[in-house]
Amino acid sequence: MTLDNISDEIKKANTIAILTHESPDGDAIGSSLAMYLALNQLGKKSDLIISEIPKAFNFLPGINEVKKENDKSNYDLVIALDCADLKRLNSSEKIFEEAKITINIDHHGSNKMFADYNYVDPASPACAQILNYLNIDITKEIGECLLTGIITDTGGFQYSGVNSETFEFTSWLLNKGVNVSDIYRKVLQVKSKPHFELRKLVIDRLEFIDDGKITFTYITEKDELKVGAETGDHEGLVEVGRDIENVEVSILLRETEKGFKASLRSNEYVNVSDVCIMFGGGGHPRAAGCLLPYSLEQAKQKIINEVKNNL
Repeated sequence: MTLDNISDEIKKANTIAILTHESPDGDAIGSSLAMYLALNQLGKKSDLIISEIPKAFNFLPGINEVKKENDKSNYDLVIALDCADLKRLNSSEKIFEEAKITINIDHHGSNKMFADYNYVDPASPACAQILNYLNIDITKEIGECLLTGIITDTGGFQYSGVNSETFEFTSWLLNKGVNVSDIYRKVLQVKSKPHFELRKLVIDRLEFIDDGKITFTYITEKDELKVGAETGDHEGLVEVGRDIENVEVSILLRETEKGFKASLRSNEYVNVSDVCIMFGGGGHPRAAGCLLPYSLEQAKQKIINEVKNNL
């Protein structure tokens, strides 16, 4: 499909819902808020449903209008943003399935193309950058949301997926009055005390495997309870191992009610999305995740063995 098709479906719809993946990051939240604000600008009333939002993003325009849950269904149109798999919509999956028309806008190469209309651009470093191509008037407020998504998913413009358009668009936003350095500081530099405490645990538990090519560490539900962690306080912990000299793959396991969520990062040649696909997950070549419904020791061995197969 083309972005013109998306515009046509938006124009025809009277009731619209916007959804994104569970455990949302800055790109999920930023692109969803940008879409919400853009629809408002077009005179379209929509429901933006995100069940949990890390407090680091409380500064974003429109954040107070997000609905944590919604019993309403049968929307004319539902738009899923930054979500590679219908199952990752979690509690919002029913809303998506009952919609008359569904649209999926994403940048994950592992996207399952689960909507009526799918616009997926794996070459884009962030879903937020794709929204730049929609025919909307990007205000300062919409720009702040889009830039938050771009900065988050590019690690502050340092990941390999960054392209010339990323910098051109950022420069354009700067001229629109968007404070690039302020957003960078808020979403990447400022850390909560619980995050700091979890980071210490992650470092203390860090193991080097396969001649230092792999690092492994973990946090448990008990750890998060002890430090008073809230939604998003675990974000970025997997990068502790990735940033060590000669490490190719960093693995972080985080305990949840359903098992251990694995976050993987790689530096040069291992496609961690391929690793995670083996366990029903996915993501990007250098950043991916999956759920491992096992004990800590079982999850550890399974994910390490699969990484070794890809070294």
